[in-house]
Amino acid sequence: MRQALWDNWALFLGMLGLMVANGLLVTLLSIRGSELGFSALTISIMQTCYPLGAMIGTLATPRLIEKVGHIRVFSALASMVSVAAIIHLLTTDAITWSAMRFLAGACFPGLYVVTESWLNAKSENRIRAQVLSVYFIIQTLGPALGTAMVGLPDPTGNMLFGITSVLMSVAIVPLLLSGIRAPDYSVPDRMSVRRLYRVSPMSVLGIFFMAVGVSAWFIGLPLYALAQGFSGANASAALVVALIAAGLLQYPVGWLSDQMDRRYVVIGLSVVSVLAAVWMAVDTRPALLVVGFAIIAVTTLPVYSILAAHANDQLEPGQVVPASGTMAFLQQFGQVFGIFLGPVLVAAAAGRGLQILVVLIGIGVAIIALARRVSSEAPGETGEAMMTGVIGVAQPGMLQAEAWASEQEEDEDASS
Repeated sequence: MRQALWDNWALFLGMLGLMVANGLLVTLLSIRGSELGFSALTISIMQTCYPLGAMIGTLATPRLIEKVGHIRVFSALASMVSVAAIIHLLTTDAITWSAMRFLAGACFPGLYVVTESWLNAKSENRIRAQVLSVYFIIQTLGPALGTAMVGLPDPTGNMLFGITSVLMSVAIVPLLLSGIRAPDYSVPDRMSVRRLYRVSPMSVLGIFFMAVGVSAWFIGLPLYALAQGFSGANASAALVVALIAAGLLQYPVGWLSDQMDRRYVVIGLSVVSVLAAVWMAVDTRPALLVVGFAIIAVTTLPVYSILAAHANDQLEPGQVVPASGTMAFLQQFGQVFGIFLGPVLVAAAAGRGLQILVVLIGIGVAIIALARRVSSEAPGETGEAMMTGVIGVAQPGMLQAEAWASEQEEDEDASS
């Protein structure tokens, strides 16, 4: 662990700053937008601009890295997201905020692509597991810490936007001063959605629908809490609890999926999420909000990792990295719909719209998994479910996919 931290400290520190800043900004915008009188539809449109930009950034950044290198791309993108945070501070109109969300969305995926490709290139096989564990902790705790910072006293209403910009700017410094030489990089191959669907229909459909559900409750939870009478600080605290609970239980859930047919785990998690959402729809007491959404987070957030592992179980090692890029794109595509629906549904159906969406998503994913279990057997040999971070990471699992593929190739070489 010490060696992994020492070899990659600059990237880890920079990524921590970026994850904290992103978690702070995404929650701050919803709460501050509500305080400024933005309608639920306006907040939905504004926040939806992030995954729209991310879809472009995920596709464009690898070619930029190949052309000008990791450090230049990282520095340029971090500077632009810092500018976006400052403009949020200087303006209060929804159109400008939406444009800045699109800009941040286009830049953040690039920062994650730079980090993951760099870490993978710099990590020897003997420390790869340590690198993944540190990276996962940063992915999980960073956004949770950023979200918690929304509760800090801000008498002027401008300090938190300033902190966001400072964090993003400072994140560049360790990388620029570390003296670490950037690795060579080539644009990874792509696998079409149709081709991946032929390999694993459940993974393609499940990732899309679960991305809709997870992003909806992630964006909608603070607004739902505000509607229930929570203060801004308490609303952000509810989201922090949900994120931490989901992060802590991803490993046990992933371990369980390694011991049995992963589709049974997906069905079980989906059923529990449905029951939790129904419970919250029937009993809307504010005191139960934190517990209810923590259960929903625990039963929805790990599903991406399980579905990705299920797809990897059926792929050749050389197909894993292209497939992970396709799954990341599917997640972004689903987030476009979920982030738009989350704020809109907070007030729908007598304040139960968000819970109804979670119910529908859970039932749909459970039916898909059950149908696939009936029609096909589980893969004979399975790998491990490698955990990914919370929403906001635009290229989840790319580093994990490359590590998994390397391990599989090594196992094949050893057995031959």
